[in-house]
This record gives sequence, C-alpha cells and structure tokens, in this order.
Amino acid sequence: MSARSHLYVPANDLNRLEKALTRKADALIVDLEDGVALCDKDMARKNLSTWLQSLSTSVEIWVRINPAAQYIDLDLACAVHKSVTGIVLPKTATLYDLKDLDQKISAIEKQVRIPKTLKVCALIESAEGIFNAREIATGPRVARLQIGESDLSADIGILGTQGQATMQYARSIAVFASANAGIDPPVAAVSTDFQNLEEYRVSTQNFKQWGYFGRACIHPAQVAVANEIFTPSYDELRKAQDILDRLASAGGGVALDAQGKMIDEAIARIARRVLNIGE
Repeated sequence: MSARSHLYVPANDLNRLEKALTRKADALIVDLEDGVALCDKDMARKNLSTWLQSLSTSVEIWVRINPAAQYIDLDLACAVHKSVTGIVLPKTATLYDLKDLDQKISAIEKQVRIPKTLKVCALIESAEGIFNAREIATGPRVARLQIGESDLSADIGILGTQGQATMQYARSIAVFASANAGIDPPVAAVSTDFQNLEEYRVSTQNFKQWGYFGRACIHPAQVAVANEIFTPSYDELRKAQDILDRLASAGGGVALDAQGKMIDEAIARIARRVLNIGE
C-alpha cells in the first residue's frame, strides 16, 4: 500500500525527530527547509545524520531539502542515505531542476556506494511549476507530485475561500500529470489549521475523490484521519470484489452491479485499484 499519511518533522528538534516514528504515520518528511530557521540549518543536518545512523524502521523516510544553491549540496550530503526513501524537492519549476538534482544525487550515491534507488517527490509551488507539471512528472526519479498550496497562492495572488476555484485547477493538473506519467497519484497538501480535525477530514475526503492518494500532515493528530480516509473500508472492499466477480461470471464485456447499474472494464479498473490499496 502507498503511504496514506506523510508527517512533516523539522530536523532541528532531535527529540521530535526521535518521537516521530511513534506517531503511526506511513511516511515521515524530515524537514530541512521552511520548518527550520536559518540559524538552525547546520543543527538540523547534524541531527538528521545522527538519527539516520541507527535508524531501523518500515516507515518511509523522505527529506525535504533546501533548493537554494548555498544549501542543496550540504543537505544532500546527509540526506542521501540507505535508510532514506526519497528527497522532497521544494519549488520544483522545471524538468531541469530534476535533472540537476538527479546528477547531484547520483554523484553522492556513487561516492558512498549505495544503490541508485532514491526517489524524488516534486513539490510544485509556483505558476511556472503548474504549467510544467506534465514534464516534471516524467523527471528522473520522480515518484509523486505534491503542491505547496500556500506558496502557490502567494505566487498567483489568490485570497479567501473564493480562491479555491483557481486552486482547483492546479490540483487537477497534478492528478492528470501524474496519471499521464504513470507515477503514483499526488499527495494532498497540508492544512495549517491542525486544530480543526473535522474540516481536515472533509477536505481529505475531497482530495481522495479528486484523485489524490495520501495527505501531508503537520501535526500528529492529523495522521489518524489521513490513515482512515485512505484505507478502504470493509464495504468498499466488498463492493469492489463483487464487481469483479459479476464481470467474471458474465465472461467479460458488461454486467450489472448489485444496484442494477451497468459495469464494464472501466469500472473494473477502479475496483482493482481499491483492492490493491487494501492489500
């Protein structure tokens, strides 16, 4: 199953970093970027290196690096590690950004003699990135996309609840670009209102219906909600299996579901996806 919950943890707080593995998130995004003040960047890298030395976990470990030239090499030097699943590249705007990152990662992998398996999550935070999303999704190592909605909102100048109509365009682009490239569905953006879990639940359910899988979390309380929403219920699994059984009994082509509605191969593809997630 792909990761349902992606919990951001700032690396400058070693205590929080060590506790993060107990929060039941499927993936951690260890943050070296916006969650860490400039004066704490060196400490964050040191903490990450120390933490990785003895790490043993089935939780996916991602590291959000600083894309600026004065930081990226220093960040990658400690982030490219056998226990790290992938790199989150903020402010991804072009395919060149990913090719440059791939070269840097490959050089370090060769130097430290670890397999070339590190993945990349392209974090798109600008209008340029949205318009280039189709190419970005095909970039080297890219396994998934994520939209930084706060930075994107600032870049295009949208405000208030009515701005969601404009943001929806970007959200949809990420879904289509991911499907076109054959990579995992995009991860839903964070919600900074971590105390309003009911609203988080509603918006997470919406993201699921829009074609997203998994959601970024900035607080441990959000993890349980994301895990629940992106775990198929018993009823969803039962209905999916029933659809496949009915089509098989009909010998392919078309059949009728339990409600008397027509089902065909397109519906079967959705059912298989639900069952694959539930494995």
